[in-house]
Amino acid sequence: MDLFDLAASRDTSGKLLADRMRPTTLDEYIGQQHIVGPGKLLRRAIEADQVKSILLYGPPGTGKTTLAHIISNSTKGEFVKLNAVDASVKDVREVIEQARQNKSLYGKKTILFLDEVHRFNTSRQDALLPAVEQGIIIFIGATTENPFHHVNGALLSRSTLFQLEALTKEHSLAAMKRALADGDKGLGFMQLKVDDEALEHVASMASGDIRRALNALELAVVTTPPRPDGTVHVTLEVAEESIRQAVVRADESTQYDVLSAFHKSVRGSTDAALFWFLYAVEKLGMDPMTFLRRLIVACSEDIGLANPQAMVQAVTAMDAYHKIGWPESKYVIAQAILFAVESPKSNAIPVAISRVMESFDRIKSADVPLHLRDTHYKGAEKLGHAGYKYPHDYPGHYVEQQYLPDSIKTESFYYASEQGMEDKIRLNQERRRKHR
Repeated sequence: MDLFDLAASRDTSGKLLADRMRPTTLDEYIGQQHIVGPGKLLRRAIEADQVKSILLYGPPGTGKTTLAHIISNSTKGEFVKLNAVDASVKDVREVIEQARQNKSLYGKKTILFLDEVHRFNTSRQDALLPAVEQGIIIFIGATTENPFHHVNGALLSRSTLFQLEALTKEHSLAAMKRALADGDKGLGFMQLKVDDEALEHVASMASGDIRRALNALELAVVTTPPRPDGTVHVTLEVAEESIRQAVVRADESTQYDVLSAFHKSVRGSTDAALFWFLYAVEKLGMDPMTFLRRLIVACSEDIGLANPQAMVQAVTAMDAYHKIGWPESKYVIAQAILFAVESPKSNAIPVAISRVMESFDRIKSADVPLHLRDTHYKGAEKLGHAGYKYPHDYPGHYVEQQYLPDSIKTESFYYASEQGMEDKIRLNQERRRKHR
């Protein structure tokens, strides 16, 4: 009997180690202590069989489905699981109708677990809403995508949101050690010697994904020939063959978060801005153009006239990317990013835009002053389109005159900061405003 047969003989279901070791109780559950630790709300609700409609949100491999499985083992009610990928409105309505009968005939509640709820379109989510509102079903949704982007607002407002955090290397290590010690569902029935560095490698490469760690451990064990004494020795070399590359997750929400981190870092950290840009492109496979567009926006939104050269650098980097491609343009783009981060900062431009937009709500119309109107036709003066003073005819190439509509003629929208080149603009503005 070889190792595959030996492992199979201990589990007639033919399940993989990760499935056999899936926790069935909260005491076996690994991680997420901030929501299921002793005394926490969700733990108390599960133990009392009083779970109400909830949404479980977090990256893949964080235990959302496992938590739903634990709830199914804990409840005296009916537990139904659907996957949003292939479930139809008809499937949902059938569950609701059965739940209605369970409640009216037997006084029994129904919990509907909908995995990957973000894959449910609006019409299918809408089909759930009346049943949730009326208490016919208790809804549990699981999603890897930001629920505020992908879940019906009404359904979201009627559910308690629990955010699961990415698991760590330590969680994977704990899960593997538990599997090695478990003689029933795990690998404890075998004569195993697994080197610490082998476990460390698998845990590191699994990136917190316990299922991946357990699958790699099982593969390492069942493919390693036993020694003459029957012991299976899993070394670092064996572990390296069983799991090769760390998983990097890049769903839509992650990409938005990384882009947000990049823009915020442009305002304050060269190291972080460069890190997030390269991480997104090299590890997540995101398009460099996404970051170049955001960089150009930041050059006006966060730098502006404090250093106009930042915009020149950013646009030049975009041009370089189009002409020489990736990875050659990596250096040009990095240069533009570092130049932007190290530039003096000013948000005077977006503030000025905001002030102008606010003025629209205060004025009914914006009639152009007569002296600013077009005069390139005969009869313009007869209409009063005269009196414009040409600034270049005056000292300093400036002359005081009205440029704004009458209703807001004395207002100011753009106030230059004291940052970088904008400080000179500020001094110029102050001189001009003294003449008003």
